[in-house]
Amino acid sequence: MARNMQPIVKRCKTLGIEPSVMGYDKSTNRNPKQSRKKQSEYGIQLNEKQKVKFIYGVLEKQFRKYYVMATKQSGITGQNLLQILESRLDNVVFRLGLANTRKEARQLVNHGHILVNGSKVDIPSYLVKAGDVIAIREKSKSSARIKEIVEANEKRIIPKWLSMDKNKLEGRVLQLSDREDIDYDVEEHLIVELYSK
Repeated sequence: MARNMQPIVKRCKTLGIEPSVMGYDKSTNRNPKQSRKKQSEYGIQLNEKQKVKFIYGVLEKQFRKYYVMATKQSGITGQNLLQILESRLDNVVFRLGLANTRKEARQLVNHGHILVNGSKVDIPSYLVKAGDVIAIREKSKSSARIKEIVEANEKRIIPKWLSMDKNKLEGRVLQLSDREDIDYDVEEHLIVELYSK
């Protein structure tokens, strides 16, 4: 599988996003919006797509598949695309505070630590639905690393479309995310414009 080995903070600077969006508490001294040269319309659209792909850790083939899914749904394509990305199991595990970063959440899912509605799911791209219950597997709850992660994320704000029982290490998807639940700066219409050319 293709992996981006570029340092996170450096990539965040390039794409103009805060490292906190990725779950990292490092900060950048440079203005993330600062650019050395004027970008073309295509360059701006491409940058927006790369930013969203980087945040969710999705490669081009899968991202295009999500775009096609979004176009087939009723409503605004750009918002549908963001909703699909937010519905990924690795993202939901991260949002619930069961992992420090989406990368760590993906690893937890891959290693079989996560249950969805009582069944083990080890596919990070699994799309959750409203009413789904996401929990840490019983055997994994005693893991020192998982306890450490949960304690570190004790004060993390859980989005309103999710609920979390920190004692049971169990979360529920109350509804699918809305546009206002996206906590980073993104102009999704630019991605739609790029793909619809």
